[in-house]
Amino acid sequence: MGPLSGFKIIEIKGIGPGPYAGMILADLGAEVIVVERASKPNSIAPPSALDIHSRGKKSIALNLKSAEGLATLLKLVKGADAIFEGFRPGVAERLGFGPEACLEQNPALVYGRMTGWGQTGPLAQSAGHDLNYISLTGAAAAIGSKDRPVPPLNLVGDFASGSLFLVMGMLAALLEAQKSGKGQVVDAAISDGSAHLMSVFYTLSRLGFWSTERGNNVLDGGHPYYRAYETAEGNFVSVAPIEPHFFAELVTTLGISSHFIQQQNNPESWPEIESTLEEIFKTKTRDEWVDIFEGSDACVAGVLNYEEAIKHPHNQARKTYIDIDGIVQPAPAPRFSRSICDTPDAPHAEGNDTESVLTQLGLSDADIQNLHKVGAIT
Repeated sequence: MGPLSGFKIIEIKGIGPGPYAGMILADLGAEVIVVERASKPNSIAPPSALDIHSRGKKSIALNLKSAEGLATLLKLVKGADAIFEGFRPGVAERLGFGPEACLEQNPALVYGRMTGWGQTGPLAQSAGHDLNYISLTGAAAAIGSKDRPVPPLNLVGDFASGSLFLVMGMLAALLEAQKSGKGQVVDAAISDGSAHLMSVFYTLSRLGFWSTERGNNVLDGGHPYYRAYETAEGNFVSVAPIEPHFFAELVTTLGISSHFIQQQNNPESWPEIESTLEEIFKTKTRDEWVDIFEGSDACVAGVLNYEEAIKHPHNQARKTYIDIDGIVQPAPAPRFSRSICDTPDAPHAEGNDTESVLTQLGLSDADIQNLHKVGAIT
């Protein structure tokens, strides 16, 4: 059932990092109830029934702008361990389910808030997206070619700096609540998380190993032994033997001049090393190079697209991907020795579980029909 079995978490449906955070919590065994709009669903978000981030969750459709819909949400809050939302600061308060209102119903509740800029600060009310948030923390400036920064999908901001920090904060607050009996608010800002992820580069800079000039550092492609190289058919292999003994194995396996081993960290030799590696990797296909380096410590791997990744033997052996109703997708992670995570249920459509959730909440059939009648639920 997963290590979070027995925890009930309310997710106010949003876009971006919120649904992913809810999926993680559901994957780990929590009962996650998503509150969707009772009116037309958010046009930006994919339909819930087609959204992998909706897997393993229950869906209830409420009109939170109605008194009856709001009262229903607050009844859910009474029996929940946590709730989280991703509105701009002040919106939940205006709708009547901000932290004060929810904690009044349930003093032990953990209230998670997921935003780009946080609940305070001069940008708190400003719009933005992943690339904007990581632009103010040095992350965007460090990723890309020498010519310009390159958006790292929305992995660094939305999901790593947003979803994962929200989940970590909520889990920490849930642990604390078990000791204190008191809930609290978790202010998870993507900009804060992005700054936190950059911590190692402050250390490297202090040691003289990092420059703010993109493309001049060991981890940003500035060194010839840590980058991707094109292969014969136009695919790529990643080459990353940072440690000298790993680099020596790369040189030996490729059969190139052994004098490169001693020149690994000599910038004057890098153009020659780079041109040599570029030339030799273009002599074979990606898969041929993968076969050559299979099982070695030279730190060479094929660069796969997400469809190819599903078929890789290592991923198949670990069951890194699972099939849910014919849709192949990443399996729950991480793994546990005792608390085995179930295969999640397929995503439910908006409001699929409204009546069953309300019945479990103690509402009668007449109560539920009345909520339908006044437009509080669909």
